[in-house]
Amino acid sequence: MNGNPASPRHGRTAVRRLLSAALAVFAAAFLVATPAGALAVPTAKEFVSNLDLDCYKTTTYQPPAVALSLRHINPVLANLPPVQVTLGPREQMCVPVAKNNVIPPATVLDYVRFVDLSCYRVSAPQINQNLALRHLNPVLQGVPGISVTLNVPQNLCVPVAKNGVTPPPDVLRVVSHIDLLCYAHTPNPAMNKALNLTQLNPVLVNQIPPRTVQVGAARQLCVPVQKSGDQIPADVFDIVRWVDLEKFDIAGPTISAVPLTLKHLNPVLANLPAEELRLTGAAQLAVPVSKNGVTPPA
Repeated sequence: MNGNPASPRHGRTAVRRLLSAALAVFAAAFLVATPAGALAVPTAKEFVSNLDLDCYKTTTYQPPAVALSLRHINPVLANLPPVQVTLGPREQMCVPVAKNNVIPPATVLDYVRFVDLSCYRVSAPQINQNLALRHLNPVLQGVPGISVTLNVPQNLCVPVAKNGVTPPPDVLRVVSHIDLLCYAHTPNPAMNKALNLTQLNPVLVNQIPPRTVQVGAARQLCVPVQKSGDQIPADVFDIVRWVDLEKFDIAGPTISAVPLTLKHLNPVLANLPAEELRLTGAAQLAVPVSKNGVTPPA
């Protein structure tokens, strides 16, 4: 009978109604998860290969002596044991720059221009890890790679905001989980290349003019780590685990001291007090590299 609720026609109608309701719920959830104006997340290759940091010496500051347990998250070093460190004195502030007027693509620029890292002295056991490094940034594609042996960790570089200028939420979700453990290595070959650096972060773009520096000896390799207690979203993890930066000594024009106030962005250190500092002079340039031929996925 047509009025029988168990008839095929009524069954098909009920299924259609259920599907329509399910799709409506899904669409509503999707709109909440991806609001209008949300930034597209760059691939690991896009993000890392466009990340160059200009590292400055800073005025002296000793943060609270926080003990941290770090684990290596890059696939090449993931078999190394956890590293136990305590935050020591702040030694550097690293800020994003472009080289030779090659500005990162717009979708990447929205992210890398907010990668500000404050670097603190740490110590831990030597690892004696041999690595072959190759440049990833397009400006340095013709520069030969180097082979190094990692020795002892010297610095931990962690994400911060400057002068109360916090990254937009989509960007903060990524950059707040970039933690780099910087190892001294041997040998220390020189790049011997002149590069023009242009500030990218909104706080410094009008504070430090473009300048040309001479890039000297390779000094440290900074590799990605995860702090115990830091819950990194899976899609963010697939980006930050590829951030390997080689630090080279640089020489160039002096800059006027720039006063800054720093606030930690990583959840594990978010309760640390704000820090006052002045940039006192250029020290190093950190450029993206791959290790042992293992490159970030595109």
